[in-house]
Amino acid sequence: MNTETVRRWLMQAAASVREQRDYLTQLDAAIGDADHGTNMDRGFSAVLGKLEATNDAPPPGRLLITAGSTLVSTVGGASGPLWGSALRSGGRVLGDQTTFDGAQLAEVLAAALASVKDLGTASLGDKTMVDALEPAVETLKSRIADGESLAQAVEAAAAAAEVGMRATIPLQARKGRASYLGERSIGHQDPGATSTALIMRALQRAVTTQP
Repeated sequence: MNTETVRRWLMQAAASVREQRDYLTQLDAAIGDADHGTNMDRGFSAVLGKLEATNDAPPPGRLLITAGSTLVSTVGGASGPLWGSALRSGGRVLGDQTTFDGAQLAEVLAAALASVKDLGTASLGDKTMVDALEPAVETLKSRIADGESLAQAVEAAAAAAEVGMRATIPLQARKGRASYLGERSIGHQDPGATSTALIMRALQRAVTTQP
C-alpha cells in the first residue's frame, strides 16, 4: 500500500458519504441535530478538493494528516474534530515512509481509534462511532496477526464495523447530543457509527480494488 491507496480510500469515502448524505441526516434527525450527513459531505468534499489541488505525491502519512486538518477546518459539530484527529493520528504513525503493510495499517487505525476515544471520551457501548470503529480495528489486528491476507482481513474489519453499527440500535446514548434524549435514543441507529462503517467499507474497496 502507498499514497495511491490512501488517495483511493479518501475518494471512496467521499463518494459513499455523498451517496448516503440524506440517510445520515435522517438518522441524525432522530437523535441529533439533523446535520451529520451534510457536515460529513461538506468535509469530504473539501478533502477531495485538496486531493485535486495536490499535484505532487506526498507520503501516505502526510496525505492523511492533510485530510484530517481539512476535516477539522470544514466540518461542523463533533464529526470534524473526531475524524480530523483520527486521520492525523493515523498519519503520524506512518510519518514520511512511502509504503506500508497490513500490520502498519492496523497501527494506523488503532491510533485513530485511540484519538477518537480520547477526544470524545467515549467507550464501546456508548452509542457513538466507537461502536463501529473499535470492532473494525480489533478485527483487523487479530486477522493480520493470524496471517490472513490483507484482502480477507480488511473485508472482515469492514464487516465488523457494520455489525457494530447495527448494534447501536438498542443502545441508550451516553455521549453527545443524543445522550440528552435518555431512553428515547433507544431504537435508533447511531449516525456516527453509520458513517464510520461507510468509511471502513471504503477502505476495504480501496485496499482490494486496483485502479
